[in-house]
Amino acid sequence: MFKKRLTIQIQILELNSVIQQLQERIQSQKSKLNYELKILKNENDKYIVLYKYYLIQKDIQWYLIYSNLQPKAPKTSKAKKLQKKVADRKKNPLFVKDAKNFRIGNDVQPKRDLSRYVRWPRYILLHRQKKILLQRIKVPAAIHQFSKTLDKNQSSKVLGLLKKYSPETKTEKKQRLTKLAEQKAQAQKSESKKVQVLKFGLNHVTTLVETKKAKLVVIAYDVDPIELVVWLPQLCRRQEVPFCFVKNKARLGSLVHQKTATCVALTEVRKEDQAEFDNLARDLRQHYNENHELLRTIGGGQVGIKSRHQQEAIKKAFELEELKKTSQ
Repeated sequence: MFKKRLTIQIQILELNSVIQQLQERIQSQKSKLNYELKILKNENDKYIVLYKYYLIQKDIQWYLIYSNLQPKAPKTSKAKKLQKKVADRKKNPLFVKDAKNFRIGNDVQPKRDLSRYVRWPRYILLHRQKKILLQRIKVPAAIHQFSKTLDKNQSSKVLGLLKKYSPETKTEKKQRLTKLAEQKAQAQKSESKKVQVLKFGLNHVTTLVETKKAKLVVIAYDVDPIELVVWLPQLCRRQEVPFCFVKNKARLGSLVHQKTATCVALTEVRKEDQAEFDNLARDLRQHYNENHELLRTIGGGQVGIKSRHQQEAIKKAFELEELKKTSQ
């Protein structure tokens, strides 16, 4: 090992001396040539000087070759250094790292998105197919207006107001009746005020609208079949009763302690809620009762992505043909 090191060091010293000699020679010759080129006027002499310059270039090449012969320090990448550090760490024999094997009968498979391969229930399939059909088929304006529901802020305001007038539950009714019975038994005068609550049920709401007793009508947008409620918005317009469409029938049902409700009507409002109700009624009249665009805009007619690409391709082909005709 020591002898090898000595020989390498000697070789390096020899190379360094050769390179130094070449450098000195090149510099001296370059300075001479520059001086000669300035003085000389004859062209033949100039050619001789240029040939000398060519020889110097060769010397430079030799210099470069010798300089590359020198042994360079090996480049260590960051990745190698990190690997070394990891290797240097003390490994705990108790916790041995074992690579996972996901073949049959081995490790538990990782979680994958299998929604594409799921056999969905029939009601979900029908719901999705119906949604796509409504996008493709041209829907008449009378049905399409049901999709124009209130936004999140407006619906929260309307439902918040209606919640104050939700009818009493069975337990509340029982408590009220027992209290009345006790008062009757003691021969006391019972003050029975008229309770202001929400009215629900399609037939009941229609009679309230026809008699102009209803002050506000809220209709669910997802009634099935839609024919049950399709005429109600036009009746509200005729009787000048403010109405609106809300998502969804289950939310309306929860207000009146039912599973679902097609529509809900408000007949009376307390004094403390009058200002809020007036503002809401004014907004709803502008948005639904007086909005004639709802009865003009037809829904659906949206083409699928495949047929859209097909139409675009046909259109481009026609445009190219027209360009060819015009160019001729």
